[in-house]
Amino acid sequence: MPSDPLPYDAILLYSFGGPNGPADVLPFLRNVTRGKHIPEARLVEVGAHYDHFGGRSPINGHNLELIAALHEELGRRGVDLPIGFGNRNWEPYTVDALADLRAGGARRVLAIVTSAYGSYSGCRQYRENLAATLAALAAQPAADDAAAVPALVVDKLRHYFNHPGFVQANAEAIADAYAALRARREAGAGAAGGGAGDAASAAPLVFVTHSIPDVMEEGSGAQRPSYAAQHLDVAALVAARVAELVGHAVPWRLAFCSRSGPPSQPWLEPDVNDVLKELSGEGVRSVVLSPIGFISDHMEVAFDLDTEAMETAAELGLTAVRAGTVSTRPAFVAGLVDLVLERAARERGEDVEPVAVGALGAWPDVCRAGCCRQRAGVDSGVPAACGEDSDPTEWTAS
Repeated sequence: MPSDPLPYDAILLYSFGGPNGPADVLPFLRNVTRGKHIPEARLVEVGAHYDHFGGRSPINGHNLELIAALHEELGRRGVDLPIGFGNRNWEPYTVDALADLRAGGARRVLAIVTSAYGSYSGCRQYRENLAATLAALAAQPAADDAAAVPALVVDKLRHYFNHPGFVQANAEAIADAYAALRARREAGAGAAGGGAGDAASAAPLVFVTHSIPDVMEEGSGAQRPSYAAQHLDVAALVAARVAELVGHAVPWRLAFCSRSGPPSQPWLEPDVNDVLKELSGEGVRSVVLSPIGFISDHMEVAFDLDTEAMETAAELGLTAVRAGTVSTRPAFVAGLVDLVLERAARERGEDVEPVAVGALGAWPDVCRAGCCRQRAGVDSGVPAACGEDSDPTEWTAS
């Protein structure tokens, strides 16, 4: 793999955002739900989830840790690139991050979105926000002589759910969870003797990701395999790798969390809590949960899994262990750097094949026309960057 980052002179870690303290919670939730007509009472109800964690989300802290790990991995390969950090929904905002990179001399930036999968929420919504951000940035000259400052160009890194680094990091985290489950079972067995190891080995693996509306699932599959298909493909890869690491077969299934919206609107199912109840009814006594849909422990992991799902497991008498996210695991961080350098090489015109595993192949560098719309076949008319149907003149100063 080449170690030349050109033509990129900066990286943007581009994320969802989360409140940094109690006073941020409701303004943050209003940002997230703007235009969706969510009642204020519902926002207050959801905001109470943050009370369990001091009124703040762990996501920003985890992103800063990932940036530090990326700097270290880039440095190990002799690459020195500034890395900006911007969010869609809370401080630090993307426009400020890009303005800082531009002020530092950056002219072409590669954005790493902290969503590994393709869907409206995980792809096009980021691209729409990026187009609006670039338009706002173009209206704010970087210098007194605006004509002398080239326009900032931002590309988006392709989806990486089926990159071997993401697969390996998830498998390692799950193998650690099986080891922790075995230790808990053995400690609980105590003087009762054998069987604890066998019980841990038989524990099923439940992969968990964020649910989305059925219409968004359909939209995600208009140009490429859908959001759910992406998860099923990578889950099979990860489970097979886990089996190699732990030395036994790993039965698995996919579940969802964080459903919202009116009950009349269908979302992807089954919910993780319903899966736990189903497993308990089948006589299962131990389970491993893997938040494969998330790269770090933000609120959907901290509350929906570590709080709600664990409470459900305890009520059912299930011994449950939650695997870690890929976070700053070396395989994941190295994989992201591989992806950055791979994209840079292709932008220089080099013949570098995109690396991917599984049955679905690598996603394109530039999103296809109509990619990941909120509803299949429905063009919202909202400009989106980094796609075949993008129009950079909409966010370039004339």
